[in-house]
Amino acid sequence: MKTLRHLLSLALIGCATNAMAVPAQAPLPLIPLPAKAVRAQGTLVIDANTPVIADDEGGKQAANYLLAQLERAHGLHLTLHGGTAAVPAIVFERDPHAVVAHPEGYVLDITPHGVRIAARSDAGLFYGAVTLWQLLTAKPGLDKVSLAAVHIEDQPRFAWRGLMLDSARHFQSIEDVRAVIDQLALHKLNVLHWHLTDDQGWRIEIKRYPELTRIGAWRTPPGAGEDGEPKQYGGFYTQDEIRQTVAYAAARHVTIVPELDMPGHAQAAVAAYPELGVTGKRPPVSVDWGVNPYLYNVDDHTIVFLEHVLDEVMDLFPSQYIHLGGDEAIKDQWQASPAIQAKMKALGIGSEDALQSWMIEHFGKYLAAHGRRLIGWDEILEGGVPPSATVMSWRGTKGAVAAARQGHDVVLSPAPDLYFDGLQSTRDDEYTGRMPAMDLAHIYGFEAVPAELSASQARHVLGVQANVWTEHLPTMRHIQHAVYPRLDALAEAAWTPKAARRWDSFVARLPAQLERYRGTGIEAADSAFAPAFVLDRNAAIAHDKATVTLSNQARAGVLRYTLDGSEPTAASTRYGRPFVVNLPATLRAATFAADGTVLAAPRSFALDQVNLRARNSGELENCPGSDFTLRVQPMPDASSVTPVYNINVFDACRLYRAASLDGVHAIEIDAARLPRNYALAHEAKLVKSYPASTAHGELVVRQDRCDGPLLATLPLPAPEGARQFRLQGVLTPATGVHDLCLIFTSPIDGPLYGIGKAALRTGHE
Repeated sequence: MKTLRHLLSLALIGCATNAMAVPAQAPLPLIPLPAKAVRAQGTLVIDANTPVIADDEGGKQAANYLLAQLERAHGLHLTLHGGTAAVPAIVFERDPHAVVAHPEGYVLDITPHGVRIAARSDAGLFYGAVTLWQLLTAKPGLDKVSLAAVHIEDQPRFAWRGLMLDSARHFQSIEDVRAVIDQLALHKLNVLHWHLTDDQGWRIEIKRYPELTRIGAWRTPPGAGEDGEPKQYGGFYTQDEIRQTVAYAAARHVTIVPELDMPGHAQAAVAAYPELGVTGKRPPVSVDWGVNPYLYNVDDHTIVFLEHVLDEVMDLFPSQYIHLGGDEAIKDQWQASPAIQAKMKALGIGSEDALQSWMIEHFGKYLAAHGRRLIGWDEILEGGVPPSATVMSWRGTKGAVAAARQGHDVVLSPAPDLYFDGLQSTRDDEYTGRMPAMDLAHIYGFEAVPAELSASQARHVLGVQANVWTEHLPTMRHIQHAVYPRLDALAEAAWTPKAARRWDSFVARLPAQLERYRGTGIEAADSAFAPAFVLDRNAAIAHDKATVTLSNQARAGVLRYTLDGSEPTAASTRYGRPFVVNLPATLRAATFAADGTVLAAPRSFALDQVNLRARNSGELENCPGSDFTLRVQPMPDASSVTPVYNINVFDACRLYRAASLDGVHAIEIDAARLPRNYALAHEAKLVKSYPASTAHGELVVRQDRCDGPLLATLPLPAPEGARQFRLQGVLTPATGVHDLCLIFTSPIDGPLYGIGKAALRTGHE
């Protein structure tokens, strides 16, 4: 006798097969976009009385995950039933003949008779549940949802859909890591690349070598104990925590790929066990970001030590791949070591790059002997690489092209394109991070298969991954701001067929996702929709009125504004074209979706003579000669998000563009003294020196060029004073519009200085 569940399945299949096309409607609130979705006639209401049916264990797991996610922050409460229930119902069915044969694919049908999710695998059932969850939560907080009929056939474009989380530079709690895993699952991403060791910290418990975490997991920050900086910074994950987290991820069809760096980025390990290093000396766990000089040596003791470490790592992580880094290993210590040179001679190796290849190949074979595969950053190509190695291309896409042409599998993870520690915009209200800014549209437009590859070579492209390096992201608040909603763009680039991706469609589907973030307490950045104010400041200064243009990155949403400083609402004046504002005024603007949902919080611009003559840190530019820019906070391990300062660690010069100097008699600088905690390795020679003429250095102001006429000299306070301070001074009278070079003169082995705000003052202020 056929069960009611089976009859329901047949009814759903029949309804989907005979579905009539319906007129175009608002896009389905799904990210990533399914491979195929066909609208049908009718609707289905889902409420607390709608049963969820799943007999098979994989179906029950997927169903329970759906129910748990709905319980978290949404008003819909559903119940899992056994094999029979009244129609309509939500049915999870393992179907060995499902039309989508892909191991992560599924079919989802919604008709007036119910919902059916069918797949050949547990992963497919799970991803079908994720799609249904998105359809049910487009408007959070509802206890009854009306779903339009639809037939979806879906499968991912790439097998590797990943995010790298750097826990070595800044440590996240297990709860925070699991929250990231949940978001990966809800975006149909399936790899968490977990960066666990580096110069600044060793985060994984190795029972055979306890000093790795007793010493290597902790560092003493610059300015320890001051201004929110902890006296000691660090932490590590116990093996029990790791096992539980691996299981947590596996239940969500996320594989955790651990990374242990070698031969470079080894300072924390050498701090714990100095005999692992080249010099035999014990360094501190590093507080410096960048490229530190410490490498593992290659003697038998160190090789066996690292094999023992990998034994415990493999016991903890069942992933096929183990990431061994291989990046940024400057060879100075190897070159200077007689023991290393003797080892090279004994091995018949002629270069340090080839020695790195020998080391990587040794551990690649060691992993292979245990049924695992090596993956490393694209530097492992230098000097040769084991045939079985997989290459993660981060220095652009050239490494991926070279590796694929050599027959290696590759994962595309290029900088700066997919580095989520890059700022989302150049706005002053962005958090800390690197420049250049990688906006939402740039991430969305990334294509993982390099055009240079032939069809056969392109088959080596496993997929795509974004990286969250945390040197400048000390808290989960920073990480959330950096990751969301760019993770949505990554998910679509990784899952959706290339031909189906369209920016306007993605932007139209994003408001529902932003609502989901709000409902679950995630502080997603609204940078893509944030209003930008464009005006000619000098014209406004001269005429006491400004012509203002409003815009945003996404070129989407409805911009609304007020001129009296009040909060914009969905009923405020809608922006249509540039408008004139008489000074003084306080302009506030916000971005709304068509239904009135807020897409970006209000931003303000005080239009008056004082503010028009000021530039915030993000509005100052690099002086000619270097485009390197970081946005940092005063203390690198503090939990604050403001204030922030744009700096160039190679050149302490900032450019105030197009200053109207008529009537200006003084300059005022809000500045901060910042740690110079940057390991620049061979690039240290590029740091530009500006000799000081006073005891602690000064800020000098020059006209037009950085060697132009001197307009002011503002002595800096003693380094032991307050970290944030104000400099004021008289400016040599000048007329017209000129660029101003603002140069900090101080020893390059001392602190850095950042400008928070530079303001010009007239006699009327």
